[in-house]
Amino acid sequence: MLEAYSSVPSQPQTVAHLDRRSRAVFINRTYSHLFGAMILFTAIEVVLFKTGLAATLTRAMLGVSWLLVLGGFLVVSWLASRVAASARSLGAQYAALVAFVAAEALIFVPMLYLAEWQAPGVIQSAALVTMLGFGGLTVVAFATGKDFSFMGSTLGWMGVVVLVGIAAAVIFGFNFGTWFSVGMIAFAGAAILYDTSNVLHHYPEDRYVAASLALFASVALMFWYVLRLFMSRD
Repeated sequence: MLEAYSSVPSQPQTVAHLDRRSRAVFINRTYSHLFGAMILFTAIEVVLFKTGLAATLTRAMLGVSWLLVLGGFLVVSWLASRVAASARSLGAQYAALVAFVAAEALIFVPMLYLAEWQAPGVIQSAALVTMLGFGGLTVVAFATGKDFSFMGSTLGWMGVVVLVGIAAAVIFGFNFGTWFSVGMIAFAGAAILYDTSNVLHHYPEDRYVAASLALFASVALMFWYVLRLFMSRD
């Protein structure tokens, strides 16, 4: 009986219950994968723009309902997040991360293409501001060590409201103003705090790929609306 019991695999511990060394390993793996996701995103965009596919994709995506594009992206995002968070296979988690990054890269193409055409240099400025914001919020989360998981339900409801608002804008043909972009940047900042807190406290030790996916999603959201804000000023 004792031998049978000992052969049952133990459940992975959450980060908060790991020793200092194991916790550091988890955090390093998470941010290494986040950096890798950013590199992959950038590489995909460079290939699309260098080959001329970006122009083709922009015309195609702007020629159909943006709601359909957004809907397809949300489906891929949801599936990728679910797989990364629940799959035991590391290969499946990596596949989910790559699929999510690829989906983000595709949906960013029209925005990046128009930004490069309308205001050259604005992409680099928006990327710098995004990284400074992400770095500052990460420092706050690490320095305080506070658990921001209480923000989860609020962020969830706010996300639903935002999606409904975006769908209404697409259907009825009205545009959100500058303050919407400012509000979404704040929303993305809150999501970064929440995700970073989960990295420090709540993720199981074998879910560093899922943790990096969540962080990448929040950083990409912030970049999208920082870029949108900068473009509205030019």
